[in-house]
Amino acid sequence: MKKTIGTNVSSGAEKVERVEETKETATGKASPKSTKSTKNTKDTKSTRQKSAKRETASSKKRTARAKKQEEAAADRRVEAAKLRMQKKQEKAEKAAAQKSAKRERKAELKAKKSEKRQAVAQRKRARQEAEARRKQERLEKRKEKRAERKEKRIEKHAERIARKEMLRHESKAEKRQRLAREKKEKRAAHARRTEAKERAREEAREKRERAHSRRAEAKKRRREARSERRRHAPGFGGWLAAVISLGTACLVLATVVTAGALRMNDMQVASENGYRSTLFEMVSVSEELDDNLGKLRISAGADEQRQLLTDILVGTSLMESTLEKIPVDAQTGIEISAFVNRTGAYARMLLSRISAGGTLTAKEKETVTELYAINGKLCGELNELISTMTAKDFTEFLTGKGAMQERFGEIAGGTKKQPEETDSPFLGEGNVGKNRLEEKAEISSSEAEERARQYFASYHIRDVRYTGETVAEDFSCYNFLLTDEGGLEIYAQIAKSGELAFFDTYEECNTKNFDLASCDAIAREYLKGIGIEGVEAVWLSDGGMVANLTYTTVQEGVRIYPEILLVRVCEEKGRVVGMDARGYLLNHTERSFSASISEEEARRLLSEGLEPYAVHLAVIPVNGEERLAYELACNYGEEEFIVYLDAHTGAEVRIFRVKIGARGSYLR
Repeated sequence: MKKTIGTNVSSGAEKVERVEETKETATGKASPKSTKSTKNTKDTKSTRQKSAKRETASSKKRTARAKKQEEAAADRRVEAAKLRMQKKQEKAEKAAAQKSAKRERKAELKAKKSEKRQAVAQRKRARQEAEARRKQERLEKRKEKRAERKEKRIEKHAERIARKEMLRHESKAEKRQRLAREKKEKRAAHARRTEAKERAREEAREKRERAHSRRAEAKKRRREARSERRRHAPGFGGWLAAVISLGTACLVLATVVTAGALRMNDMQVASENGYRSTLFEMVSVSEELDDNLGKLRISAGADEQRQLLTDILVGTSLMESTLEKIPVDAQTGIEISAFVNRTGAYARMLLSRISAGGTLTAKEKETVTELYAINGKLCGELNELISTMTAKDFTEFLTGKGAMQERFGEIAGGTKKQPEETDSPFLGEGNVGKNRLEEKAEISSSEAEERARQYFASYHIRDVRYTGETVAEDFSCYNFLLTDEGGLEIYAQIAKSGELAFFDTYEECNTKNFDLASCDAIAREYLKGIGIEGVEAVWLSDGGMVANLTYTTVQEGVRIYPEILLVRVCEEKGRVVGMDARGYLLNHTERSFSASISEEEARRLLSEGLEPYAVHLAVIPVNGEERLAYELACNYGEEEFIVYLDAHTGAEVRIFRVKIGARGSYLR
């Protein structure tokens, strides 16, 4: 710090002198000495004042400079403080950000661990549920097998009882005839087995001979090739010259050939891996189809059925896609594709039905069961094929040869489905709507036996045996085995309300003595005799010397197809050898009808190219309900179809295709 004591003392002396001068001036007195002193004092005073002024100015400058320095220092301290505060704040923000990022990472890791635990738990639950479903399916399969075995045991037991009952009442002549017949059948069966074994041995022998001939021929060709090479082989000198002349070319080509071979080998391996992957994908899709079809058989909920049918549609699409990538022959691909497309089309139809609020009928579930059985066989064969396949087999398969190609052909053959044939439209639909037999009183088995004798009075029946009852959901009856004078057996069912519901016999018909018109008259007369009148023949077909005639009742000119009857007439003897009236008995009642569209409108609604030659109003069964429809028999070029259009909306309900087969006309 700067000292200012001297300056302050000088300033005090000046003050004393200024006071004295003031006094002298006031008295007006001054001595010479004082004048001189005053003069000197003035000079000194002036000098001192100047010195003081200079010092004051210098002091002010120093003070100002010190102030400026202090202010600059203060500014620097403020800036330093600000900088420290800024760094401290940045450090705190960085620490907070790091802490926040650490918390976020911890939270993310925790969430990932939680998701992983949930995924593991979900997979575990899925495995447990899948295992539970598989266990349930295994239990159901075992139950089904037990039920089938039980049913077979019951059937065998019933057959044994029926046979014992038959043997108990047969005469000596009948016993001799039966034993002779059984002996003849055994001999025929033994002859067939012997013939089959002999044929198999002959085929095996021919196969061995062909293989031996092929090996001998191959040996012969190899010997001839070796002889040819020896005959045309050059001498040693020529051989040596050839080796020397070709050595350079071989060395040059070796690298190129090796590189090309390596590239080709890599391409072949990649191709084989692709085909192998596609084959495994096909097996996987087939297994998924097997699971979904198996579940659909037992499913009763619309939502689950909708999901299963959607999965089946996706599976059939994937199966078709994988099949296109596998190098099978055209026929095999067509056969497997036909099954896949048939399954997809049926699933699409059922899905549209369920989406519209409908349900699956028992017949549709039977069809699903058939598809499940075919796909199960396909899946099992493919799995066995994959498990037994060797690298050599697979290489041959890619070239279109070998055992795998033959096996694929066998697998494709197992997916074939014979066309569904019927002798009449809507045959076997069963009860539609209300069961009319429930309104009638039941009779006893003894009364039913008397009714059976009455129904077959013209058949010269010698013996009637009661063989038990058939109890179904919508139909119950008494079963009888009738024997005529010639030993011919007739199996008949009498409804518990007393009507003849069904009968059949295996009578040989070898000669055509009656045409269809005569058989129609015979059948109508027979139906009239058992109390059935007011029917119309809607389908006539003959094959194997037996006429198949389909009748239905007609009310107000409308054909009632739920009340359908099937009658079989032997064209040699001119008598009825079979009848099925169960649909008629279950559904026979009076009805009223009212169509919303006319016959002309129905004709116009037909697809282009169809030419109707007969039109009738008809009541047809659709999904367990009756629906009024127009029945239009149409020609389409050289083909024939029967089309049913809804009589209220004009929508297509059913279409049958008329085919001509080995046993006559039938519908598809």
